[in-house]
Amino acid sequence: MSETRMDLSDPDVDPFEVARAAAAVIAERTGVERHDVALVLGSGWGGAADLIGETRAVIDNADVPGFSRAAVVGHSGTIRSVSLGDTDRRALVYGTRTHFYEGKGVRAVVHGVRTAAATGCRQVVLTNGCGGLRPEWAAGTPVLISDHLNLTAASPLEGATFVDLTDLYSARLRALAREVDASLDEGVYVQFRGPHYETPAEVRMAGILGGDLVGMSTTLEAIAARHAGLEILGISLVTNPAAGTSDQALSHQEVIEAGQAAAARCGRLLADVVTRIATED
Repeated sequence: MSETRMDLSDPDVDPFEVARAAAAVIAERTGVERHDVALVLGSGWGGAADLIGETRAVIDNADVPGFSRAAVVGHSGTIRSVSLGDTDRRALVYGTRTHFYEGKGVRAVVHGVRTAAATGCRQVVLTNGCGGLRPEWAAGTPVLISDHLNLTAASPLEGATFVDLTDLYSARLRALAREVDASLDEGVYVQFRGPHYETPAEVRMAGILGGDLVGMSTTLEAIAARHAGLEILGISLVTNPAAGTSDQALSHQEVIEAGQAAAARCGRLLADVVTRIATED
């Protein structure tokens, strides 16, 4: 595919062909034919990359077809190839994601997980920073995602593509995560479009619908990952109480600070979980 045919916003371009082209560049730059597990590091999770294992290669997003530079403060615009402990397994670590609110289209949002599948990954760990609806989840609490509500009014699937999402977030991987940290709770993640934070009324609506966590990412990636054949683990970091559940004003700086405060715990948790996934598979 020529460089002029790599535009994911072009409806005549096959997004899976772009993902295969991206995987080929990653293989060339990392010197390995395949990766085993992928991680998408959301707000508050950036420090985890250094604890997962030894970084063997770092690739600038702009050098890989279909990817773009980080658009959010606190995210890293690179892709890392990381060795997992003493194993021969490799993790593909995305330091950022494309958010739906950036206006680049759903194809761009899910390009990372489709590329991960094209590199050979069988599992993906999707992380995010979010607002929590439960008062017992203080800022800095990691929570496993058991299910989601997609309130973006969009889907990464095109045409008559029907995919079962009954067990979208793997019960097996959640059980592995709880073997690492038995205190991990779980809840339903709700994705709003953003980039504005939710109103108190919208948060109350999310709770009535069964939501426990609110944010601006993850659900579209999870759907695309299932379609691509990946097993999915979702982990949210509660960075703040959701709007209306406390008297605190919301700010992105608060999200960054909560992530920094929880970096050691969350980084170690993620490293141990990813190693467990790779060795159990």
